[in-house]
Amino acid sequence: MAQKLTNGSLGGRAIYHLVMPLAAALAASFTAGSAVGMLMQLYLKSRGCSTLIIGLSSSAISLGTFLGTLAFGFLSDRFPRKPLLMAALLGGMGTVATLALLPPPSGALAAVFARAFFSMGLSTVAMSIVSGVSRAAQRGRNLSFVSASRSLGLMLGKLGGGFLLAYLGFRWSFAALAVLPLLGVFFVLPLPETGARRQKRSSQIAVFRHGLGGLFLGALLRQLGTNGFFSLIYVYMDTLGIPPELMGSVSALNSGVQVLGMLVFGRLADRIGRRKVFLTGFFLSILVPLIFAFSRGPGGMALGFLTLGIAFSSLYIGSTAYIGDVIPLERQGEMLGLFESSRALGGFLGPILAGAISRAFGLRTMFLCMAGVIAVGFMLVFFRPASSSRH
Repeated sequence: MAQKLTNGSLGGRAIYHLVMPLAAALAASFTAGSAVGMLMQLYLKSRGCSTLIIGLSSSAISLGTFLGTLAFGFLSDRFPRKPLLMAALLGGMGTVATLALLPPPSGALAAVFARAFFSMGLSTVAMSIVSGVSRAAQRGRNLSFVSASRSLGLMLGKLGGGFLLAYLGFRWSFAALAVLPLLGVFFVLPLPETGARRQKRSSQIAVFRHGLGGLFLGALLRQLGTNGFFSLIYVYMDTLGIPPELMGSVSALNSGVQVLGMLVFGRLADRIGRRKVFLTGFFLSILVPLIFAFSRGPGGMALGFLTLGIAFSSLYIGSTAYIGDVIPLERQGEMLGLFESSRALGGFLGPILAGAISRAFGLRTMFLCMAGVIAVGFMLVFFRPASSSRH
């Protein structure tokens, strides 16, 4: 299609012809990525790697997320976005296919890094497209479809990865997962081109003018705390005597709740305002490690994962919709990428801090410390300068 979409150019049913293919492409990509993330730990273990090397797979994902969101966010404001979507999908397919060759641990870690780079780049570009073509009154709802598709992919990947491994083994599991990003290409191909002209106004000025600096730093600290306790959550469940077969089902509640939560909070963000929605998410995030710290069995852990799913849904939708409100189209990709990279940097640092605290003081103390870190992030966001946006 030769049509080029511009800021706020679509509303009502017309936007679904753009949003739904993007959502389908993201669901396919994140299903593959979620399954790869789980299988990679088992693959490295099968190659005789130490727990330190296995833990590096999570660090590689966070680093790839950090760089991918920055790079694709920057590029999406300066180049046509449809080719970037294609490059991200094909890059994701290629990196997962590389794993089917059963590379040595160093090569596997490099492939995991590259997959996260392309996968989160795809998400950043898709979010900037949807935000840019949405009217303000519908931005939260439209972004919710794209965000919910990510959560759906994460849930399906966790549920399906073990099934694939049991029946196909590592080589053919990775080969099958490589097909999913390729499937996303067929959803993206019919889409119209979207793009934006560069403006001379500094994006850094926009960050401080609208208080986004506090939001980004708060998101970093929230993710630092969340990824910190998440890096040891399965070890903690083992100490509570929760059997392995229950661990996956309980933790999948997080992604499952996010699918519905994104849709609900997307509509709430359009009705009651972005700030109320993302502040709710930041506050609920403080409660999650506290619930885990005082849990004594699968029931308490399930409550924690349910709360985490609700917290992330409201935080993410409210924040991204707010960024779309206050940042012009020509800078939205860069700012959405910066928001994601802030979270990724926190995700990279969190496991390091949590590991050090748990080693010295124990797991329950670690959960309490992570709650404190998240609380500091909440305070930074709560007391940030008010924006002139009506949301």
